[in-house]
Amino acid sequence: MTASPFPHESVTAPVQQAYARYERQAKSWLTGYAQRGGRVFCGAGCSACCTMPIRVSLAEALLMARAVDEAQASAVETHARAAVQNARTARDDDEYVRRHRLELGFCPILDRETGSCSRYEARPTRCRDTYSAFPAHYCEAETWERMSRREQAEYRREVARTPGTDGELHFIAPLEHLSEPVWAAAARAMRREWGLEVWGDFWLLTTLAADAKFMAAVAAGDARRAWQVASGRGLAHRMLLEFGE
Repeated sequence: MTASPFPHESVTAPVQQAYARYERQAKSWLTGYAQRGGRVFCGAGCSACCTMPIRVSLAEALLMARAVDEAQASAVETHARAAVQNARTARDDDEYVRRHRLELGFCPILDRETGSCSRYEARPTRCRDTYSAFPAHYCEAETWERMSRREQAEYRREVARTPGTDGELHFIAPLEHLSEPVWAAAARAMRREWGLEVWGDFWLLTTLAADAKFMAAVAAGDARRAWQVASGRGLAHRMLLEFGE
């Protein structure tokens, strides 16, 4: 791997500012939600959602890439390569997600002993805005598949009458909506500084964010060259690496 190209402050600073705004807004919303009788089941040590695939901007991945240590960076790259292999062989999106959760397993940045993110301050948007209105086992892989038809029907009824959900899933929808300005800030910053946007798999982009040749191509607005660099490292797949110009 080539030397880290950090920092790209003109791209990461707007994202950090958007993170801070989101945290303030989410805290305020959660206070009101609790006052109205709403309940959030997420808490310290709860990591059932940490097997989910995550889509991020390269701006967010840069923040994580400079936060991890060498051992974590290596583990992240291993996870990214497994994600690429999964994308190459999965028959559809559902199979990709299922195998990601069951076979790739937990995010390598997760501290398995405590159940907490070891780089909490640098965690991406999707990790910040995912809150559950149901107990943690509903967030585990294959929970739906293990339910009987009767249990599935009861789940749907309970979701429909639980404040804060979208009526279909047990996650708290308003907190996801509140995070949308983070995505917008990342998109604006990337376009302003690089002339293009880069989105994709969290672990793949965190790995590529530490590759000087990849970042040089991105900074030059050369999506084709950036793809070639990623492909040369075996870290390119249309499902996991996207350029917008």
